[in-house]
Amino acid sequence: MKIRKFVILLLLFSFKFSIAANIDSIEIDGLNTISRGTVLSYLPVEVGDEFNNDEIPKLKEALLQTNFFSEVAIQFSDSKLKVAIKESPTIKYFEFKNYKDGEVLNEEIIGNIKDNYSFNNGKIFINSNLQKITNQLVNLYQSNGYFETKIEIKSNLDEQNRVGIELIFDEGERATINSFRISGNVFFNQDDLLDIFNIGEADFFLINFFTEKDNFIKSEYESGIKKMQSKYFDSGFLDFQVVKNEIKYLKDDHKIDLIIDISEGYQYKLNNLNFISKDLSSELESKLRSFFKIEKGDFFDRSSIIESTKKISSYFENKGYAYTSVDSSIAKSDLKEYLDVSIKIDEGVKAYINRIIISGNNRTQDDVIRRKMQLIEGAVYSKKELDDSIKNIKRLGYFSNVTYDLKKLKNSNDKVDLLIDVEETKTGEISIGLSHANATGAAINAGISQNNILGTGNTLNANFTNSDAIEETSFYFKNPFINSYGHSASFGLFSKKIDAQNLDASTYSISESGTILGYGVPIDSETNFFAESRISSIDLTCGYDLKNLYEVSQCASGKDLDAKISLIYKSDSLNDFYFPTDGSQNTIATTLTFPGISDFQYLKFESNYKNYTPVFSTQTLKFSTRLNFAKGIGEELPFFKRYFEGGSSSVRGFDFNSLGAKYANDKPKGGEVSLVSSVALGSPLDFIGIENSNMRGAIFADAGLISEKAQDFDLNEMRSSLGLQFTWLTPIGPLGFNFAAPLLKKEGDKTETFSFDLGAKF
Repeated sequence: MKIRKFVILLLLFSFKFSIAANIDSIEIDGLNTISRGTVLSYLPVEVGDEFNNDEIPKLKEALLQTNFFSEVAIQFSDSKLKVAIKESPTIKYFEFKNYKDGEVLNEEIIGNIKDNYSFNNGKIFINSNLQKITNQLVNLYQSNGYFETKIEIKSNLDEQNRVGIELIFDEGERATINSFRISGNVFFNQDDLLDIFNIGEADFFLINFFTEKDNFIKSEYESGIKKMQSKYFDSGFLDFQVVKNEIKYLKDDHKIDLIIDISEGYQYKLNNLNFISKDLSSELESKLRSFFKIEKGDFFDRSSIIESTKKISSYFENKGYAYTSVDSSIAKSDLKEYLDVSIKIDEGVKAYINRIIISGNNRTQDDVIRRKMQLIEGAVYSKKELDDSIKNIKRLGYFSNVTYDLKKLKNSNDKVDLLIDVEETKTGEISIGLSHANATGAAINAGISQNNILGTGNTLNANFTNSDAIEETSFYFKNPFINSYGHSASFGLFSKKIDAQNLDASTYSISESGTILGYGVPIDSETNFFAESRISSIDLTCGYDLKNLYEVSQCASGKDLDAKISLIYKSDSLNDFYFPTDGSQNTIATTLTFPGISDFQYLKFESNYKNYTPVFSTQTLKFSTRLNFAKGIGEELPFFKRYFEGGSSSVRGFDFNSLGAKYANDKPKGGEVSLVSSVALGSPLDFIGIENSNMRGAIFADAGLISEKAQDFDLNEMRSSLGLQFTWLTPIGPLGFNFAAPLLKKEGDKTETFSFDLGAKF
């Protein structure tokens, strides 16, 4: 009976304390930096709510989940909800100590870690996140070969509940790759597979000092495995597998053995190539098959399939289908070791250009851009014509960047708006001041040079220069689009006096003034033909050396009229004006003096070719060559019409105009023939941590020669150099910096290590 009464009393007691009551007030103790309103916003109850003690755990959990509080206690009695808290400390500082900057950690990585885990100064300290950070750091070090890294945590809590934390690193010794072996391979030899990896056994020690190939980086290792897998897949080994992948750390030697065992499987061949399209005709199927190099019975080549599907996409996009979808699927055939490939094509609907919207051209007029467009509003969309249009706009040289986007109209499924965004660059300058150049020395100059005057696309150059070597006043105007056919017209006036001795040339001075008239006709979007006449009067004064010692006949001739016409063919398929990565540029010019009018009779033939080819991932291979030929007609070629080479725009590493034969006083004679060629490998500077689309670096090799007489042309007179180029498209125009050293030179050659160009392009 007594036990029974006790149980009843216990139940009544428990019932009493679980009876719900309304909350009349909420008291909060322990607040310091966090406001009362913040705490109330996280409580799932408020004054007036019905509450009982069974809900206390839920309230505590709600507050603790905010991470604002390290301890929470809650009581509810006499309709009062009492909340006692202890605020989590805030971070006073969070510092990394004793790590080698740049080896694994750097300021950027540390900043990202602080941001990702909210561990910046002033943030709430969350102890669990500190453990996550240290785990991540240990994994990061191990993935870079530091298998024995230890991290000590030091913390200091002050009276204001602020915690300072230091992570002190003992990185240990970095393990290097001792051996790297791949087994199970038959089709590809081990060396070919190892070459896929950016890491491996050490190179020759001098090379390895720079490449550090034997430094283990887990991400590079895993990337190499994926590349190896792709290599096999591309060659038809669809069953390829990595059977074993072992990273064996030799603790005593701080070395790593990498062991990969693979299973190649079958090399599959192509059985059927099927096309799936709603409007597939025999004619279309024949056209689609022509895009594929691989045929039935050939070993499967995945990269070839991918390239062919891109061609199919381009084919339909050039016929107006802006949103063509081409998908390929691969399945094992009923025939052993054969595959069936299905190409599914959804060409969508033919798209028409609704509007062409140009933005970013704050200075350049819309018409200047639109006249370079091969697409017009209302026309059927064509990807090729769009790409060609963008290249045409880039080749203007007015913009540092040109991008485009297609936007579907909401109420139409066959119309798109073409959005073209340009980023204007400096196309000219107004200048007055002093300057100094390697070629001409100190100069006073003033003028205006503008390739896009008032945004019209017209060119205006007006200059005055007065230096030790050159006095020049000139005016030149060109309208590249005088009519709807795209014809161009140009006009110029000039007056120029040259003291050749101050150009490191022979002792003579020449004053020339005259006029230029030109007219151009486009052949197509990439090719133009120009005719330009130039008539000038010449006043020549020879120094003692030329007049007497070297018996230059023109010095006593009294001839003073130079009248000539030049016919110029130019083709340009470059994809950019300043930093092209693809395409070529070719200029061929023939100049002939007017017989019976000109006091000088000569012929010139000049050609200049440049080609840019993308290589590797972001690099560009440039090849250029310039061949110039001049010959007098019935008389000697005037000595001041000869060609000179050497310097920043020629064979770098040699002084300006210094190549070729020389007079007895060591001044260059120039020549009837000049030949200059250059090979360069250029790249954006991302690889050294400079991310700027307006900068390029390049390694180059130049070679060139001057032949005094055309019939004496001799390749043994060739000079060559090797060097580095840095090009920067700045707000004041493109700047070029060259560092070069001669490779092939002869005794007496004048050299220069550094040269500088304003207006340089890669």
